[in-house]
Amino acid sequence: MQKLRYYAAKATSKVPVPGKAAHTEFLRTGRISRHRDDWVPEERRYLTFDEVAARTGKRLEAAAETTHTRINSFHRSIKFPKIIFHRTLEQTPHLGYCHVTAARTSFAKYADVKWAFYIANFFAEIGETEEAFFGQIKPDYSRMYFAVAIHPEKESKSMVIDRSIRDNGLLFRTHDPKQALKNVLQLGAKDAELRKIIAKL
Repeated sequence: MQKLRYYAAKATSKVPVPGKAAHTEFLRTGRISRHRDDWVPEERRYLTFDEVAARTGKRLEAAAETTHTRINSFHRSIKFPKIIFHRTLEQTPHLGYCHVTAARTSFAKYADVKWAFYIANFFAEIGETEEAFFGQIKPDYSRMYFAVAIHPEKESKSMVIDRSIRDNGLLFRTHDPKQALKNVLQLGAKDAELRKIIAKL
């Protein structure tokens, strides 16, 4: 795969006025113009992968902060801890995902399921292996909201995907923020009555 190159784009770029040239202005008036428009445009400054990853991370974490605030403002009985951290994809640092919160729930035949909620700035299929968790990435979608079941692993002393519920551990996945909010609230609801109220929203 060809390595991507990123450059810093200006927030606003002035369109040069057609027919205006610095040398003719000097011949006509005898003055040297100090306007930036009359000079050679600045060269593009290419960004390192680390710079791109840092910018991506800031955007993802800002989205996660907003989402967490919205979730916790729904009902006083549903409160989620704020556990925000992000990761960017190694070869494409403009793409990444952000952990928003984690909790536990019981539903259907599953009791005490631990889960984590994420936001990604792309849409993808959720894979069934740790090595290739994201498959068929589609960056044309603005965001993907998803939750996966997790459990602690003794060897690595970290949380990993619980594949006993589904092969990929996925509890839900959507590109609709309203549907994501509803799904997270249902996972966080303390009882069936509250789940029914959320389902009607």
